[in-house]
Amino acid sequence: MNIELEHVSIDEKPVLRNLMQLCFYDYSEFNNEDVGPYGLFNYKYLDYYWTEPERFAYFVKIDSKLAGFALGMHNWQDNGKHVNIVSEFFILRKYRRKGIGMKVAHRLFAEFPGRWSIGQEADNYPAQAFWRKVIDAYTNGNFIEVQWEKGPAQEFESLA
Repeated sequence: MNIELEHVSIDEKPVLRNLMQLCFYDYSEFNNEDVGPYGLFNYKYLDYYWTEPERFAYFVKIDSKLAGFALGMHNWQDNGKHVNIVSEFFILRKYRRKGIGMKVAHRLFAEFPGRWSIGQEADNYPAQAFWRKVIDAYTNGNFIEVQWEKGPAQEFESLA
């Protein structure tokens, strides 16, 4: 199984938007978001991934097939500190529980060395368990957990 991270070009924005609907459908169980009048979830930050240089957008591909995406910011300034964050992370259900998400996350951590802060919704216990496991494996347990406004976050250094 070949796992690829591929930059999302602006021409591929509609494809990313479509995949995001699947992601937000899954998230709605935890954040109580509703679809809008056209039956779609809204993501007001989508265009920023091509206008703000600190943002990154990747497709996750398995054997050249779309399998998910990862969105985030690197070297983002938060209270005077520079930090990397994952904004949205999604793997299609058929590819879950196979170690793919962990490999993708570890590649992101290695690509953007420095301080990371990964937050989750308070009620999204599966995401919390996933990120704790992923970050624990990457750091050998060398991370801290803090409380964000919306839920827990794990903070650590990537020295790749």
